Amino acid sequence: MTDSRKLDRRQFLGGVAGAMLWGASPGEAQVQLSGPRLWYRQPARQWVEALPVGNGRLGGMVFGGYPVERIQLNEDAVWAGDKRDRNNPEGRAHLAEVRRLLAEGKPLEAEDIVERTMIAIPKRLPPYQTLGELTLTFPAGGEVSDYRRELELETGMARVRYKVNGVTYTREVFSSAVDQVLVVMIAGDAVRGVSLEAALSRERDAVVRASGADGLMMSGEAIARDEAHKDEPKAGMKFNALLRAIADGGSMKVEEGKLKIQGANTVTLFLTAATDFHYSDPEAACQRFGVAMNKPYAGLRRAHMDEHAGWFKRVDLKLGGPEIEGPTDERLARLASGEPDAGLEALYFQYGRYLLIASSRPGTQAATLQGIWNDSLAPAWDSKYTTNINVEMNYWPAETCGLSEMHEPLFDLLESTRENGTRTAAELYGARGLVVHHNTDIWGDAVPVDGVRSGMWPTGAAWLALHFWQHYEFTRDREFLTARCYPMLRETAEFLLSYMVEDADKRLVTGPSLSPENAYRMADGTVARLCMGPYLDTEIAWALLGRAAEAALTLGVDEDFQKEALAAREKLPALKVGKRGQLQEWREDYDEVDPHHRHMSHLFAMYPSNQITLRGTPELAAAVRKTLELREDNDIGWSMAWRACLYARLGQGEDAHRCVAGLIGQNANPDLLDRCWSNKPVPFQIDGNLGGTAAVAEMLLQSHAGEVELLPALPKDWAEGSFRGLRARGGLEVDMLWRGGKATAATLRAHSDGQHRLRAPKGQTIASIRSFGASVPASAGPDGTVPVRVAGGRTYMLSFS
Repeated sequence: MTDSRKLDRRQFLGGVAGAMLWGASPGEAQVQLSGPRLWYRQPARQWVEALPVGNGRLGGMVFGGYPVERIQLNEDAVWAGDKRDRNNPEGRAHLAEVRRLLAEGKPLEAEDIVERTMIAIPKRLPPYQTLGELTLTFPAGGEVSDYRRELELETGMARVRYKVNGVTYTREVFSSAVDQVLVVMIAGDAVRGVSLEAALSRERDAVVRASGADGLMMSGEAIARDEAHKDEPKAGMKFNALLRAIADGGSMKVEEGKLKIQGANTVTLFLTAATDFHYSDPEAACQRFGVAMNKPYAGLRRAHMDEHAGWFKRVDLKLGGPEIEGPTDERLARLASGEPDAGLEALYFQYGRYLLIASSRPGTQAATLQGIWNDSLAPAWDSKYTTNINVEMNYWPAETCGLSEMHEPLFDLLESTRENGTRTAAELYGARGLVVHHNTDIWGDAVPVDGVRSGMWPTGAAWLALHFWQHYEFTRDREFLTARCYPMLRETAEFLLSYMVEDADKRLVTGPSLSPENAYRMADGTVARLCMGPYLDTEIAWALLGRAAEAALTLGVDEDFQKEALAAREKLPALKVGKRGQLQEWREDYDEVDPHHRHMSHLFAMYPSNQITLRGTPELAAAVRKTLELREDNDIGWSMAWRACLYARLGQGEDAHRCVAGLIGQNANPDLLDRCWSNKPVPFQIDGNLGGTAAVAEMLLQSHAGEVELLPALPKDWAEGSFRGLRARGGLEVDMLWRGGKATAATLRAHSDGQHRLRAPKGQTIASIRSFGASVPASAGPDGTVPVRVAGGRTYMLSFS
């Protein structure tokens, strides 16, 4: 259909004039055009070069091609499989025997029994799948010149601009959280210069039909048909995707399963999608979302930009060094060759924030291994939720980087496991409370999956529950503490209290369990994984039992539970330093089969937890440092991000920066999405991006050790810079400016009342603190920190010696 809600193509293509069309002043237009962005001189040739857009639920990967544009599509509930009981009924009867064999030093016999009797039926969880693709085919002809493809992080807008036969064409793509629609706008600066064919498709299990004279409707079902899921029922989420178009001028028709438009001035495409996970009639839901096309494009665009920028602009980061310009892929290549680019590192930090905003919003599903962007029906590791590091790492930057609300889908995810998790705890272990093993999915599955080598790890829910406490620590939201945080802490703590058993030393240990995905070598040469009491479990239990008791104390409830939790924590094994000076990973000082293993599970106590701190437990911190030296750097993206966070906690800015620069230089694809292995473009894993963002924040601000430390791990390459809006525990928002490696000013904005201890950067002291023009006492105590009491709503200005 043609529509009078048209857009003047000259305004659409023009810089300041175009911005004024959307309601911005010329000054605002200049600000919008100078924000952080990724840009390129050529279209994407493969998926790992495409640019991601998303609203938390509906995502697209924009290739920017000519004469064929490809936008790969995702909807966050397109999962195969269904809700079912996957518990192995034989498991509980063999639990005592497995524990006995492990205590007797017979892990291989124990592993054989676990594999046969305790791993889920079927062994694999179902995958998250692609929704399909939107393909736009333009008339071919003529050389392409003046090509530019970009993603503007501040506004969530992907753009493509190029010239063919003297005509300049521009496309804009965004996924609106306000209107729940993915929008594509195409314009040319010649009268009636836009013609195209639009098609929806999926590799299989979907059909496309006409939807009126201006649209296409795709209907399908997410079914896992690959060999790895041969035991999975051939059923899954039913879905619909609706494409509609508005053309200014020209003609439009649906023919041969395609939407064909000829001779338009501008074309606006609207893509909506829904599944029967949320809607009994997903087709009707798509039609309801489709009402967005009744709004003027200018209004849709402005509403999206304002909403997205409202999240993104909470934090700003500038890192000094020579200003480097040029396309993102060219800068990336130079960084990989050893050329410093602090600006690219700042861009990578902000890109991680962008990805979290685009893939995890209140009310959506949590970000998977790939956020919401997955082009496969059988993705690596099923693109699900891996709880032994990966999904937690996805949310490491949520609180520190001003995106606390984006944490909510993770809380929803763990709460969705309650039904299955309590059943598995009871049926498999005879335990109270809630358990999740190393993977879960949209169905809230909690069983041990894949096999004994990775699946028999029962502390996934306990680790995830600590994110609830972290959210409370940063926000001081007492209602959240009461309604969601404490109940989850208690449920997961109840599992540990009823699941742990005493070992020969009368210490409480978990088991059967393992140190995620790692193996040890016994004195007789036996290589095994299964064990009792791996130190990751002990460290999680130490953190969880303490937080649960503290939450109960804060709320003034459950005194008996507080005592039980703290008494159990006292019976946990003490952390040990091994024969090489390293922190032990297992109760015995075993040799590692892979000395450079990607997982550093036993260093959890240093980061993300705080059982080990640089000044509070210096001997254990030294053992962490030695462990990192022995493990060495590797080519695994998320593993390098974790190393950077650990080095930041150790105050080793140069090492942390080496890991961040390596993460970007060796593991970033051309579109800066992280690849798991440095020598393979796929699989993409979003945890590397988000862990890298968390590491940068940790290098600049820390608050885990009972104090707010400013610039704790500043590297030489960041000798000048500033940040605005990073968050510290206790409801503090912090801005900082530094020059020559020294802080020159800082601002604290208190969102709640509280007492804090402030630690100045190395070699500096806090000279003064002022609030509303009045001085605040700023005398350092024996530990070198300055105690300060803040009032919610007030701002405090710091100066440094």
